Amino acid sequence: MSDVVVGILGLLTIVAIVVTLFKSKTQPAIAFIVWPAILGIILVIAGRHSFDDLAAMIKAGFNSTGPTAALFVFSVLYFGIMTDAGMFDVIIGKLMKLVGDNVIGVCLMTAVVALIGHLDGGGASTFCIVIPAFLPVFKKMHMRKTTLLRIAVLAMGVLNLMPWAGPTMRAASVLGIEAGELWGKILPIQIFGIILALAHAVLCGLQEKKRGAGLAGKLAREEGDVALEEGEQVAANTSDLARPKLFIFNIILTLAVIAMLIWDVFPSYVPFMLGVAIALFVNYGFTAKMHKKIINLHAGPALMMCSTLMGAAVLMGILTSSMGADGKVVSAKVLELPEGALPSVVRCLANIVADILPNFLGQNLPLVIGILSVPLALAFDTDSYFYGMLPVMIAIGQSFGVEALPIAIAMVVCRNCATFISPMVPATLLGTGLAEVDIKDHIKASFMYVWVFSIVCMLVGVIFGLIPI
Repeated sequence: MSDVVVGILGLLTIVAIVVTLFKSKTQPAIAFIVWPAILGIILVIAGRHSFDDLAAMIKAGFNSTGPTAALFVFSVLYFGIMTDAGMFDVIIGKLMKLVGDNVIGVCLMTAVVALIGHLDGGGASTFCIVIPAFLPVFKKMHMRKTTLLRIAVLAMGVLNLMPWAGPTMRAASVLGIEAGELWGKILPIQIFGIILALAHAVLCGLQEKKRGAGLAGKLAREEGDVALEEGEQVAANTSDLARPKLFIFNIILTLAVIAMLIWDVFPSYVPFMLGVAIALFVNYGFTAKMHKKIINLHAGPALMMCSTLMGAAVLMGILTSSMGADGKVVSAKVLELPEGALPSVVRCLANIVADILPNFLGQNLPLVIGILSVPLALAFDTDSYFYGMLPVMIAIGQSFGVEALPIAIAMVVCRNCATFISPMVPATLLGTGLAEVDIKDHIKASFMYVWVFSIVCMLVGVIFGLIPI
């Protein structure tokens, strides 16, 4: 089976997944398992891979998503315990006093916290900071959860340009320069992007106000009736779990967990593991029965999201794993495949994209790839995009006399904007799970905003002379 056919099959698989999710035919976990599994079987029948190869690829996929699954389980448990103990009730009360009934203020504060929280470059940890803090506020003010996610992902996408963040480091390694040097080039775009992210938050606030958010009027009451009834029921069931006297301790513990995340010495799930253990013992004593009750309260969301991430492991493994001649999986981080290696499905797809670009677009390749970056983000994980596609684009650009740096800048800037709407990024699944939003609804609500946002940032790069036209 040729690489071209493999790439086409990969594209069809991605389209099938997106259509299945958008038409609500099944849960994301099932779609992530079924369609890549069908692709894998086709590759085996066609003789491109053996079943042993397929097993190794899926195992490699689990290696990439396993830590995020652990992070999600224990972050859900931790923030669930803090909610049960009443810590967020006090915080929400303070926030509501600070911003009052100001919907725009809430949206701006969400963007600011997302910008600050993402200074460490960790998408999963930022979601764990932003979503649990603001989701209750959005619910109280009858604001859409998809708006919360969109504000967060655009702010995070801009901060993801920092030199220690994954995409910038990957692009710099492909260019053979220091990440700090690349960041220095794109800093003007990042500064503009931060301002644009804050402006977007204001726009979101205006949109939510128009819908009646934050008002005591009829629309707000109608949209909030069900949520309020559910909230009252939950409060009635968990009032015995509140620990108002331990508020200060729980705040200190939460800050310690966040500090460990930012410290970045331990894997991101370790702080939450320790936090869950300490929170259970301090808030609810040394009682196995009570601990079991608390864990069971939050087992449903954790299991659902964990299953989604496990499904994503199959997707990532089959689509992004290249196979060496020795039968071992070659990481997507490898720039040049060893001799005799079979390129991954997404590498084959990247080559197809490169081949079908018309010659007359070659002179403006940075603009073309910048415009296509957001749609492509839905099909490529970060490693495959920068280690698989970027070298191909640079090679094509050289044949047209286009320098490598503008291509890399366009790909880094525009792809970063779309990082956290891509189902190929495990942190995206974590964020949607924490926000109680289906991945399809997140993409529907955010895609066009993110695409326009990325194109505007790219045009700023053109104005500053970073991207030639």
